[in-house]
Amino acid sequence: MTDELSTEPELEPELEPERYELHAGPAFHFDIARRDFFKTAGGGVFIALALRGSLAQESGGGQRRGQGGGMPKEIGAWLHIAEDGAVTVYTGKVEVGQNIRTSLAQVVAEELRVPMASIKMVMGDTDVTPYDAGTFGSLTTRMMSPQLRKAAAAAREVLIDFAAERGKVERGELVVADGRITHAATRQSFSFGSLTHGQRVTKVISDSVVTTPADQWKIAGKSALKVNARDIVTGKHQYASDIKRPGLLYGKVLRPSTLNATLASVDLRDAEKLPGVTVVRDGDFVGVAAASENSAAKAVNDIHAEWKTAPHPPSRDLFDYLRKNPAQSQRPEGRAAFTAGSIEAGLAAGEHKLQQSYTIAYIAHIPLEPRAAVAEWNDGKLTVWTGTQRPFGVRSELAQAFHIAEDKVRVLVPDTGSGYGGKHTGEAAIEAARIAKSAGKPVKVVWTREEEFNWAYFRPAGVIDVSSAVSGEGKITAWEFHNFNSGEAGIRTLYEIPNQKIQFHPTRTPLRQGSYRALAATANHFARESHMDELARLVNMDPLEFRLKNLKDERLRAVLQATAKRFGWGKTKPAPGHGFGIAGGFEKGGYVAMCADVAVDRATASVKIARVVASFECGTIINPDQLKNQIEGSVVMGIGGALFESIEFEDGRLLNGKLSRYRVPRFSDAPSIEVVLLDRKDLASAGAGETPIAGLAPAVGNAIFDAIGVRARSLPMRLEKPIARSTRG
Repeated sequence: MTDELSTEPELEPELEPERYELHAGPAFHFDIARRDFFKTAGGGVFIALALRGSLAQESGGGQRRGQGGGMPKEIGAWLHIAEDGAVTVYTGKVEVGQNIRTSLAQVVAEELRVPMASIKMVMGDTDVTPYDAGTFGSLTTRMMSPQLRKAAAAAREVLIDFAAERGKVERGELVVADGRITHAATRQSFSFGSLTHGQRVTKVISDSVVTTPADQWKIAGKSALKVNARDIVTGKHQYASDIKRPGLLYGKVLRPSTLNATLASVDLRDAEKLPGVTVVRDGDFVGVAAASENSAAKAVNDIHAEWKTAPHPPSRDLFDYLRKNPAQSQRPEGRAAFTAGSIEAGLAAGEHKLQQSYTIAYIAHIPLEPRAAVAEWNDGKLTVWTGTQRPFGVRSELAQAFHIAEDKVRVLVPDTGSGYGGKHTGEAAIEAARIAKSAGKPVKVVWTREEEFNWAYFRPAGVIDVSSAVSGEGKITAWEFHNFNSGEAGIRTLYEIPNQKIQFHPTRTPLRQGSYRALAATANHFARESHMDELARLVNMDPLEFRLKNLKDERLRAVLQATAKRFGWGKTKPAPGHGFGIAGGFEKGGYVAMCADVAVDRATASVKIARVVASFECGTIINPDQLKNQIEGSVVMGIGGALFESIEFEDGRLLNGKLSRYRVPRFSDAPSIEVVLLDRKDLASAGAGETPIAGLAPAVGNAIFDAIGVRARSLPMRLEKPIARSTRG
């Protein structure tokens, strides 16, 4: 191998090709005339972390897109210790259900030596938090946690300096614990509040601050209860759809008859006659505001519109279409394009050759909370409450749509009811803001479930062609892998193969597509790990033994072996009608392996996942229970894409764009899930919000083959019924 595969985080993850939604222009351009960022509250110590190089770029502390915003570009994280000892942490990251509010509070509490209850996290408010590119790419734990650890460590050292000066003692003799600094010999003890009283200190630090080693952690590294769990389960917490403002109106938007249709003509007269209704027409945008949702819905129904439809590729030939309709790449060479050795030589060296294709359907995000936004204009400034993974990105979209400076726009993100990569764009925010502009009052827009299906973006469909060769002893000699449209995430392999050619081919797509949990890693792992299983069967080797024979990477070997041990791989046989499957992989600094026990009913062609064992390693673990929850959630979510989720469309219309027609995982689908965590305190922490989902589908597909001898090469894996008997079955 002449090129070593890096597992370091991407410097600019927002530019990953499959994040198509971030390359698209604003949803609307409205025809509207043009028109000290943060201050500490009172005294105390204010710590600002100055970042350098790629870390600054990653967190958004460096060069920024868009205009406006007056903070110095080098600022990446903020922390304030008030005169009463309260600790406030400011981060542009947002909470969308992954519990980062808790893990970020843990690392701050660890460095400051204070109880977690004394820490307040202020997140996702563009007026009071430092710029951040967004909460995506499993980067919060990997990038923001170290920043906040350094800010907290720096604050601790400043307080030690204060205590040493006040007590006239050596700073090395001071001990920090429970929000106090104590000198044992003189019995002097100072609370953080007493040290900051009368002080107004702002300190900018570099990213070279020394933090506590993971093997000495007392708060981080332990399971901790969700910070605001009680508010969530009791209903006290307000999501974007719960926000109420004085004089609030409810907005609805007129939607096209088909995807990509444009407005040919519209008659607003009947809607405009309704009492208390404001009707807005701005180009192709038509919206209404009313005192109730029902009144707004009636007003939209009373609008008579004609649409000009666009031609649509036939859905029945989707995968052939994707192969034959290339699009210009964001980076022509492709970030993950890789060649080593000679494919021709590798194919010649192999005793067995295999060519297969694997397909992946479009699927929807189905967030628990559909898009919602409340918009309010006051004295030329726009304030929006919305559920998004990119508050500063949405701020830029709003500024562009209304031709105003970004410092005239404030976006606040209440803790949000899931995102999965689907809430990167600000459609609902822009719609609410446009209607509010005309209505002269705050406006709330909440998408219906059908709007969420039809007008959000989907996980990209794709087709993957794999050609390989293997020796009689089970060593892979050639590996050629072409992904059309799905994306580059997870496309490279850690298996030791001397002759490789790996390429991603961007294509024109019939449906709007964009980020989804793990991006294309799910598709690429499904194809790669299914093909590995096929090669193992081809040379009559145990699938685990075959993988280990072609693998030197110790981290991937470790999760495969841990999973196999817990599962009992090779020690037990499947029950009648059951099969066992195994798969492994890596992405974004995390390593995953899964074993699945699957039951298949030949008569009905139904698949039931009985048991899943998942092993995961992502360096140092900050909150074990939180990590376990991430993995369990990934397994359950992955069941949908593996077995039944698929967007069906024809002539620019979705055929199953409602939950009554679109199958998602149910309680009855959930298998027994066992999680094995490998805690590597010698390694930096990596995120876990995405990588685990990539292991489920290939493990299940391999188990299906083990059960009935039928290879499923399409996601979702739908089997024809009844299933014919086979030599394997």
